[in-house]
Amino acid sequence: MDFLSILQIFDSGTRLATPLLFACLAGLFSERAGIFDIGLEAKILVSAFLAAAVATQTGSVWLGLIAGVSASVVFSGIHGLASITFRGNQLISGVALNFLASGLTVLIGQAWFGLGGRTPGLKPAERFLPLELPFAESLSGVPVFGPIYKELISGHTLLVYVGLLMVPLSWFILYRTRFGLRLRAVGENPAAVDTAGISVVKLRYSSMLIAGILCGLAGVYLSTGLGAGFGKEMSAGRGYIALAALIFAKWRPWYALGATFLFGLLEAIANRYQNIDLGGFIVPVQFMQALPYILTVIILAGFIGSAIPPRAGGQPYVKER
Repeated sequence: MDFLSILQIFDSGTRLATPLLFACLAGLFSERAGIFDIGLEAKILVSAFLAAAVATQTGSVWLGLIAGVSASVVFSGIHGLASITFRGNQLISGVALNFLASGLTVLIGQAWFGLGGRTPGLKPAERFLPLELPFAESLSGVPVFGPIYKELISGHTLLVYVGLLMVPLSWFILYRTRFGLRLRAVGENPAAVDTAGISVVKLRYSSMLIAGILCGLAGVYLSTGLGAGFGKEMSAGRGYIALAALIFAKWRPWYALGATFLFGLLEAIANRYQNIDLGGFIVPVQFMQALPYILTVIILAGFIGSAIPPRAGGQPYVKER
């Protein structure tokens, strides 16, 4: 395997990791506030559908982005209402949203476009197209750095760069702001936060709003950046993989970047090398396609060392009178 092939695999891994990164950061904010969000999958799915549907109807990818993020925020608000206001079971609420999104996108898609739940293919103006960074072509001849800059750093869509910027921004918000300190405290000891005169409900709803926006960006990128339209069950379990990556990352933004990139890299390798010859033994293509999901099972089985979630995670808060 030559250097250029390695760069192309890493480039593909970065693109495939982007929706996982957005979803993982969404789960990070919600779980840091004590809300387990199994419904990441639902939010990705509805945002991907509505973004593609509105983009193809209006001819504007930006209107599609607004529609997709709005749909995700609505689903996030429903989960917040069930989990925070009505103190329902957070896992059941998330699973219910996943079923709802799965059926609703196909039903509306069929009624809207008559394509079996799919949307029409998006035109260039209806998609986020790759951006060539300054001097990418002129520096391509520079040894080592040139190919890295041209093939790996340049040539991604806007949302890929937004996703990468969200990692340091999330770290700054969580660990260098008063809001972040309070958010983390709500996930650990909501009673202490309430005693200090700070609204637990408001902080938890704020975390759900942030999670909704980030999941919305994941879905929008999936259908208008990585793909060129919406297809049935397009999220393909990415919400669940993002949750596994969040555990792998131990609820930390920088670790989340590494965890999601690992999943993306495995998927890129599986896509590029359908059959691998290991000394005469041909690895089946099905095994390569299942690699990211196999890793998910291994991670959830606990082979990652100590991963301690927020202590108040999954527990509805009842204000003491």
